[in-house]
Amino acid sequence: MAEVISLMDIDDDNHSLKSNNNLRKATPWVEKYRPQSLSDVAAHRDIIDTIDRLTSENRLPHLLLYGPPGTGKTSTILAVARKLYGSQMHNLVLELNASDERGIDVVRQQIQDFASTQSFSFGAKASVKLVLLDEADAMTKDAQFALRRVIEKYTKSTRFALICNHVNKIIPALQSRCTRFRFAPLDAINVSERLKHVIQAERLDVPECGLKALVRLSNGDMRKALNILQSTHMASQQITEEAVYLCTGNPLPKDIEQISHWLLNESFAVSFRRISEMKTRKGLALVDIVREVTMFVFKIKMQSGVRVQLINDLADIEYRLSFGCNDKLQLGSLISTFTRARSALVAAAK
Repeated sequence: MAEVISLMDIDDDNHSLKSNNNLRKATPWVEKYRPQSLSDVAAHRDIIDTIDRLTSENRLPHLLLYGPPGTGKTSTILAVARKLYGSQMHNLVLELNASDERGIDVVRQQIQDFASTQSFSFGAKASVKLVLLDEADAMTKDAQFALRRVIEKYTKSTRFALICNHVNKIIPALQSRCTRFRFAPLDAINVSERLKHVIQAERLDVPECGLKALVRLSNGDMRKALNILQSTHMASQQITEEAVYLCTGNPLPKDIEQISHWLLNESFAVSFRRISEMKTRKGLALVDIVREVTMFVFKIKMQSGVRVQLINDLADIEYRLSFGCNDKLQLGSLISTFTRARSALVAAAK
């Protein structure tokens, strides 16, 4: 007897398909375009090739991957797990975020329980299990010492991969048991190539000036670059340089040039008034202005001694602003810093 398909069944299937499509559209591009294999990772080919070879030869050691955010640490180890375990990854990999579960209890319970149970590969390429600890530098010292003992005890059946931003917060006893790889900030060309791939896949309108702005503001952080790209796309049809800077709240390069001109040429009162007006009109943060002005100082010709002193003074202002010091006082300090620099340059010219 033929199966009867009701209109309700068809509607449900269509609804399910629409839901999946909507879910995919709502997925953050950081996850949607996360590399699925080691060959897809954007940069650090020397590190990737070494880990790939160790994985292929089934000689993977305990790993410690460290470096700034958005440089491919988590993507690399997840790609390793997919290569090792395939469809059995969810059975043979324990993934924990140490910033959420950072105490000694998680080591004694979750990690030790997982490491001590016998593994069955069911067709996976490796029989050893993998414990992935993201943000391991957030773990307490007691938890790290307990983890050291667990690594020693279960090293034959389990591999441990620690990921962190600050390697100095990992105790030496753990560092010595792992093979360390440092992930440096990505080069501009690596960020640009990956962004072009996403732009093409999403069919976005991004002129060259917009792409350069994305790369510049990312500072080698691929996650930040993708988040800026997605948020700018949500706010603007065309992702121009101005749209990128407006979306992120950063001052435009032409605004920084104008502010620097005032600082180098105008009086204290005029500079204070004009910079204050621009801050209010464009909604700029003084800390962003100071950071960009510092980068501008690096680019212009200036006597080396004056440049070093000026950059040190700007760093002090940025430090004070990070602790919530009064904006007006620090703006005055910024202008005074350039006034002293101007005086020093005039004295050196004589």
